[in-house]
Formats: sequence, structure tokens, C-alpha cells
Amino acid sequence: MAAGKSGSFKMLEPGKPPASKKPRKERNRGKSLGTTSSTEVMQQELWKEFPEDLFEAVIARLPIATFFRFRSVCQKWNSLLDSQSFSELCSQFPQANPWFYTITHENVNSGAMYDPSLKKWYHPTITYLPTNLIVLPVASAGGLVCFLDIGHRNFYVCNPLTQFFKELPPRSVRVWSRVAVGMTLNGSAASGGYKILWVCCDGEYEVYDSLKNSWTRPGSMPSFIKLPLSLNFRSQAVSLGGTLYFMRSDPDGIVSYNMVTGVWKQFVVPAPLHLSDPTLAECGGQIMLVGLLTKNAATCVCIWELQKMTLLWKEVDRMPNIWCLDFYGKHVRMTCLGNTGLLMLSLRSKQMNRLVSYNVVSREWLKVPGCLVPRGKKRQWIACGTAFNPCLTATA
Repeated sequence: MAAGKSGSFKMLEPGKPPASKKPRKERNRGKSLGTTSSTEVMQQELWKEFPEDLFEAVIARLPIATFFRFRSVCQKWNSLLDSQSFSELCSQFPQANPWFYTITHENVNSGAMYDPSLKKWYHPTITYLPTNLIVLPVASAGGLVCFLDIGHRNFYVCNPLTQFFKELPPRSVRVWSRVAVGMTLNGSAASGGYKILWVCCDGEYEVYDSLKNSWTRPGSMPSFIKLPLSLNFRSQAVSLGGTLYFMRSDPDGIVSYNMVTGVWKQFVVPAPLHLSDPTLAECGGQIMLVGLLTKNAATCVCIWELQKMTLLWKEVDRMPNIWCLDFYGKHVRMTCLGNTGLLMLSLRSKQMNRLVSYNVVSREWLKVPGCLVPRGKKRQWIACGTAFNPCLTATA
């Protein structure tokens, strides 16, 4: 697998039947009514003279999913991805909501993407990812998703929309235990480069720099950070201003690493009582905590915000009570995806399988349509995943 590969992209929408063929009577009806009027000729002439720069300006403002349908119009539109002017326009009009790249429990070797704006699931075929090994999304930044091969501990970076793909060089430190991974941009876009950090419980860590295309060992973990780290591997790292934040226990709290200065910090933050399946999130520069609050037989999803002055969690919202009634008396497990103000929650028990989204800003809870594999009938359980900002021009 060579670095920088790019392939064609197909987004399969499950359960969508092929277009039915119209009867000959209907097809001939238009001809009998004289549909080939001068109006159509005028429209063709109008579009023929339409300025090309306006084409790009319009398409850059459309939802990402629409672009892939436009690519089939003509070869010129298909080549927009390689246009510098189109890249600049796309950076000026970022998508309002992140997408979610997920791995379902029943199909660990294939991903599914959810577009919350259109409320649709897509099933991309990323040609260059290895199919004989389990490869999981572990971090994202600037439209790129970082994958980790849990069998051989190899890293890959990919744009799931365009299939631009890169296999990272081998690490200088061979660590076979579980690692937590975070990813940050050097600037405001992936074109300025990015960095990836992995850290394991014994304090070993390493940083990848895309501009140098190499891994480095900046130093050793400072002595004031208690080892082992007892990292929460179900909670992905949160990125804020070039600093990565990881959730840990014993003591409960957060460890952070500044990707610019190389400084580690530790924050002891007591966890809320009766908390399970905690996950860090981020919105507007604030660190959030999402988890299940269980007491007696009642279970509810709660949202907390970290108070900077007191280093305590303050509850700011919880799932509507009428939804929580479905959890009563059930052993519920939660997987939380997202760290950019929009969250996706996968809630599962023996009797239930539910997907929910939560907007941190508007405090809106919405039910997410079930994820079905193409030609499948059973709703899939989200095992893991990551939120990413969809970007057509992000390259690794």
C-alpha cells in the first residue's frame, strides 16, 4: 500500500430500489404534448454561457453528498477535486455538522458513515484499507480519519469521502499493548500538516509529524503523572487549541499533552457518582462529559461540563425522561461518538438497540435512523467510531 493513494468513491444507500422504467405510453406522452419547446432550448443556451467560476461557487456551498452526484455530470465537474480554486472555496464554506464514521459490531471490516444533515447512512468502499485485518477509526482532524490496525499496530490516515489514503511509516517503538490516540492539525486545514500522538498505560508515547513523515520520541512522561495511566480506551481524545485531553481513572481525571510545546499536565477531577461508560466531548472550547447515570433500576444519559475554576463536573442536561423509561430495569451499555458539539450515542441492551444524536449547543435530542448494511434487514449495533468534519479536499 503506497502513500497518497486516491480512488473512486461510491456511497451506497441501503434499501433504495432501482428506478422503475416508465411505461411507453408515459414516455411518448411528452412527445405528443410538444415538450421539446423553445423554452428548453433557451435553458440549454443559458447554462452553456454560465460562468465556470460560479459553478464552483455554487457546488462548494452544497451538502457534501450532493457533490458526488454532480461528479457524474461531466468530466470537468469530476475533476473539481484537483482544482485549487475549488479547494479554496470549500475551505471558506465548511460543513455545518460533522459526519460520523462508524464500525458496526456485526461488520468489523466495513465502515458506515452517517450524515446528520440529511439523516442518511452511507456505506463507503475504501479500497486501500486492509481487509484481512481489523482496522478501527481511532481519531480524526481536518476531514482525515486515523485508523489503527489492532493486529499489527500499523497506522493509516484516510479521507473517507475521496478515499485519499496513506499508510504511516512503522513506529520506532514496538508497543503491543493497547494505546490511546489523538490527532491535531498544525493550522486550520489538513494542508498545513497534522500530528498524531499515541500513548499507552505505562507512559510510553510517540508523535507522528506529517510534514516530516516520521515518528519521534519527545521525551519521557513527567514524574508527577501517576503510572499506570489507567486510560479510558472507550473515550477518544479531545482536541482543543493544539492540546489533546485523555480521560483516565485512579485517580479520576484528565491528562493532557500540548502538541506544540510537548508539555504534559494532569487534572484530578472526581467522577460523578453512579457513572458508567463515560466519554469526553468538546463544544465551543469547553470539555464535556457524557455518561450513563444509574441508580437502583433507573438509567439516564447525562451531560456534564467541566468547571475550569473548581475542576468539578457540573450537570448541564440529561436525556428526556420519557426516553429514559425505556431503559428502566435494563442493563444498558453506551458508545458515544463525537467531540465537535454534535454527539451520536449507541445505546444497547438485550431488549433494545437505539441510536440517538445530541446537539450540545441547542440541547436537542433526536433519534437516529437505524444503520442497515446494503440489502440488510437487521439494525446494526455501533461498536466504535469517530466524528470527522467532511472535507472534499483534505489529503494526508
